[in-house]
Amino acid sequence: MPSKPSYLRLSRRERQIMDALYRLGDAPAAAIREALPDPPSYSAVRAKLAILEDKGYVAHRADGPRYLYRAVVQRSEAETTALKHVLQTFFGGSVSKAVAALVQMNDNDLSEEDLDRLSTLIERSENPSAEED
Repeated sequence: MPSKPSYLRLSRRERQIMDALYRLGDAPAAAIREALPDPPSYSAVRAKLAILEDKGYVAHRADGPRYLYRAVVQRSEAETTALKHVLQTFFGGSVSKAVAALVQMNDNDLSEEDLDRLSTLIERSENPSAEED
């Protein structure tokens, strides 16, 4: 059985295509191309979509004369994989160091609501039986 796809094994352009698919949902290659920064040719997008399909990230279905593509790997799974990688690579696996870095970023002012939510999450991690709001 092939291993599960890892978002980390994608090229920059493949990640951009996946990001476009997450935003667009089912979409034809032309719409995906339009959603890309500095878009490559239509045939290059189709080729990348074929590669992503071979890797297990994308599936397609016929919609009349065109194909509609969709992400097979859920965005939440890709986000989790990417965050775990960042956590290991830059913070030695330390969640507290990563959170501290995020909180200390100048362009990331936290509102009272954000701070309350963080406090609630911390309390919940200390007491897993605490009820959800």
